[in-house]
Amino acid sequence: MEQTVSGTMPRLYPFLLAAAAFLAAPSTVFAQFGGPPIMPSDGFRKSPAPAPSTPTPARPALARPGTTSTSAVLTPKLAVVWDSPEPTYDEGTIDRLAAALKLYSAIEANGGWPSVPATAVKLVPGTAGPDVAVLRQRLAVTGDLAAAAASGETYDEAVVAALKRFQLRHGLTPTGTVGPQTLNALNVPADKRVRQLTASYERLAATTFSFGQRYVVVNIPAAVAEAVAGGRVEHRYVAVVGKPDRPSPTLTTLITTVNLNPTWTVPLSIAKKDVVPKMAKDPTYLARMHMRLLDGAGGEIDPALVDWKAGTVPAYAVRQDPGAWNSLGYLRIDMPNPHSVFMHDTPHRELFGSDFRFHSSGCARIGDVRALAAWLLQDNPGWGRREIDAGIASGARTDVRLTHAVPVAWIYLTGWAMRDGTVHFRNDIYNHDAPAKTFMVSLDRPVVALTRSFSLQSAEPEKFNEVSYLDSR
Repeated sequence: MEQTVSGTMPRLYPFLLAAAAFLAAPSTVFAQFGGPPIMPSDGFRKSPAPAPSTPTPARPALARPGTTSTSAVLTPKLAVVWDSPEPTYDEGTIDRLAAALKLYSAIEANGGWPSVPATAVKLVPGTAGPDVAVLRQRLAVTGDLAAAAASGETYDEAVVAALKRFQLRHGLTPTGTVGPQTLNALNVPADKRVRQLTASYERLAATTFSFGQRYVVVNIPAAVAEAVAGGRVEHRYVAVVGKPDRPSPTLTTLITTVNLNPTWTVPLSIAKKDVVPKMAKDPTYLARMHMRLLDGAGGEIDPALVDWKAGTVPAYAVRQDPGAWNSLGYLRIDMPNPHSVFMHDTPHRELFGSDFRFHSSGCARIGDVRALAAWLLQDNPGWGRREIDAGIASGARTDVRLTHAVPVAWIYLTGWAMRDGTVHFRNDIYNHDAPAKTFMVSLDRPVVALTRSFSLQSAEPEKFNEVSYLDSR
């Protein structure tokens, strides 16, 4: 089940041809600006989108901070993310990406959008002037503001609502005002947005994932996790993922176990980068961090016997005891994979309130990981949220194996489209969108067939080799 995104990316020849034909009638393209959806009709998709059980709103509502009633207790502040029951990643995502690419290619060919002046950061609702006129035109090009409202110089409620919509689909706090981050996002050129959609399409087309009835998705650039059941998002969680110099990997695997009060065995890479230098400066570091040196038999070694100033990692395991200080927090979600990463709690919950959530060493920290664990354990009798909280409060190290393993995918989409037509963008935090080489266009090549499947979940998933980072002690 596990797979990393790699190999030669498919070409977009059919879509480039369609975009070229699309440009022949620019008036048709821009007639769509000013209202949902922010993409062409479903006629461009290779298959129709699933019919929603309830009417889709014209504009996605803003998410309330948190995903459950207990989030406020565990995490005083959570960043606001978009609130939609439609998943970021399903079997129709690749088609919606192609349609969004077609639209944004047309926008680019028609001159893109106007640049919003830096002085716009001084604007407040109720003011008027030429900067507001440019802002209105910019928002209208991408459909955040209705085409009929594109002209004018007043910063009215329509502009505030349009800015909030723009901010929400770019991963920014929806304030309705132009701050520095919003200004930067407004002025990203159209050709870069086209490149983001192109790169996201190619990465996704190279990924094979068995969508189960229930599955979990982490979109790394968005720093968001989704719990999906029956084609709908039941919970969307704010996440913290890998920092640029310690990126989270793309992968597909199965979630197999929930660990309560876990220990943490420090991987060699982190021991080399963090533990050894800190011990060389402060011999009490391990003790203060509730960490122990263990030999192969599990016996404890006195850190004073190690020459930390030599700069080499000792031939012992470094393990952190369970507790409030533990880097994994009180709960870990195991998902065997060759990168030795997983989803977990954290003692640094203040990071979930930021728009920039790239602080981990590769794992994904989940804003309300207990709620996600309860969702994963729905088929395990006697393991609801109350039992999870009680198990953590007991302090006992407990491993709960899922009755049915749940598929999980960590993907890297800096541009994507939702079923309701909203096109999202996020910063290319790991610089994966930069083109590796110049592509030669061939119009006679067929579309690369995508491998998709629907798997029945099993209590006995594919076997994986045990690695030291997933501590089984």
